Amino acid sequence: MAAQGYGPHRLTNGALMETWVSALAAILTTAAFVPQALHIIRHRETKAISLVMYLVFATGVAFWFLFGVLIHNWPIMISNAITLVLTLAIVLMKLRYG
Repeated sequence: MAAQGYGPHRLTNGALMETWVSALAAILTTAAFVPQALHIIRHRETKAISLVMYLVFATGVAFWFLFGVLIHNWPIMISNAITLVLTLAIVLMKLRYG
């Protein structure tokens, strides 16, 4: 019997459920962040946001992306890649526009 856990040797049923749950979580959390990110990017309104918060958030998202890579979980990788790009765009705008 294959060992349970992360990586390519996971049990099929568990891996399938893990992928669906992580996909749903990834879609919801990324979808929740996108409207705010697009508003900031479109209107260049960065005065009310915290640079420190977005830097810490970007670091956390980068680690979630790395975690997705390590466990070969495409929903975690894709959603965090999208969120990281948007977050870094906001950080650059905050640095540029204050």
